[in-house]
Amino acid sequence: MNATQKLHYTGQSLWLDNITRSLLDSGTLERYVENFSVTGLTSNPTIFDHAIKNSADYDADIRRKLGEGKSGERLFFELALHDIIRAAGIFRPIYERTCGVDGWVSLEVSPLLAHDTATTLAEAKELHARAGNPNLFIKIPGTKEGLPAIEEAIFAGIPVNVTLLFSPQDYLAAAEAYLRGIERRIAAKLQPDVSSVASVFISRWDAAVMGKVPETLANRLGIAIGQRCYKAYCDLIASSRCKRAMNAGARPQRLLFASTGTKDPKASDVLYVRSLAAPYTVNTMPEGTLKAFADHGDVGAVMPADGGDCEIVLGQFAKAGIDIDALAARLQDEGAASFASSWNELMGVIASKSLVLQEAGGAA
Repeated sequence: MNATQKLHYTGQSLWLDNITRSLLDSGTLERYVENFSVTGLTSNPTIFDHAIKNSADYDADIRRKLGEGKSGERLFFELALHDIIRAAGIFRPIYERTCGVDGWVSLEVSPLLAHDTATTLAEAKELHARAGNPNLFIKIPGTKEGLPAIEEAIFAGIPVNVTLLFSPQDYLAAAEAYLRGIERRIAAKLQPDVSSVASVFISRWDAAVMGKVPETLANRLGIAIGQRCYKAYCDLIASSRCKRAMNAGARPQRLLFASTGTKDPKASDVLYVRSLAAPYTVNTMPEGTLKAFADHGDVGAVMPADGGDCEIVLGQFAKAGIDIDALAARLQDEGAASFASSWNELMGVIASKSLVLQEAGGAA
């Protein structure tokens, strides 16, 4: 049993934070499921940008869709949905075997809508309907404007992966939006078992303070934030409010640790995977991190429900001059801007490839 299989045995779901056409065509994703206990997959605009820009795998599809009169964002979502639907089919047996707890794939709404509630909700509904797969999460950012869209999407029965969360406050705001949507379904006598995950980003915390804190605190902030979020998560699902919803047939929104690839070249490449093991949570990791953990990772003690030493560590960061709350707000703003930038770059790649392929077709 390798380290990924051992981690899965602790009760944590391992999801791959990547999708490419070659990953699907080569059978690599199925091998990750079989050999590394991967039970789900996430995607984002940056992942699709790299996949389309750095290969010719999508060129034939782009050429065909151009011939159908499609372009830009509409063309992209057709490319993305093709891959996502294939991945959903690979994970469908896991989804069915776990009665919908696991086996999910995620597709994000346009990040340009991060501060547009109404259009975010409309696009979430459209993408979910077009995919036609029960094991598809629509990713919606947990921004101030995204929270009402999350509540409405859950009330409408659309499974949601809440993204761009950085702090326990962000997580609890997302959980509150999810619970409101579920409680409204219960009040309306609708089935309340609409699934969701809340994705807390980890490694960006350490990247943000690199070189600004004593060496003894290097690469410790993200883990402490993860521990504090896990405590908030455990407290919430043990609350009477959550238990009332579960008694009516709801499921807890699972906590997901995202951005778990190590950014510091001096640190362990499996730092965050090893440190954030916890039952009934998800860790979605880049392909390199997944393979590294399978190769030389180790599974130690799971995180304690009380957050362990996170408050002591966070106190040390405060003494070092780090304003955690202000940094959380900054990271969410920067994350939204980064995804928007990747989206604009992706649209540029689609446009440039479309032009090249059209010219090549005309020359032929």
